[in-house]
Amino acid sequence: QVQLVESGGGLVQPGGSLRLSCAASGSISSIYYMGWHRQAPGKQRELVATITSSGTTNYADSVKGRFTISRDNAPNTVYLQMNSLKSEDTAVYYCKGLIRAQSPVAMDYWGKGTLVTVSS
Repeated sequence: QVQLVESGGGLVQPGGSLRLSCAASGSISSIYYMGWHRQAPGKQRELVATITSSGTTNYADSVKGRFTISRDNAPNTVYLQMNSLKSEDTAVYYCKGLIRAQSPVAMDYWGKGTLVTVSS
């Protein structure tokens, strides 16, 4: 019904930048918020940033001032601009959305993830 597809990951040197994109498609009635989480090797998945339908943003302390989340409502796409990347940002980045599809109840949907590797 609903698919989230991430793109934009890759290998970047410390101090570099990347922009991730996540496109939501399918039978979407409403998107309440979208965001990014990440999971580094051997660690739990953690919140990176979220943005609501009204544009309110929230960031993990570890990325404040370096990452910026934004969205384009038409099409249903969310972006994560990542600047001043550090080796500790290396992780698989997952897109997540709280979306109401053909059901009256909104559900969490996840993308399959895109790998970001920060290394010299």
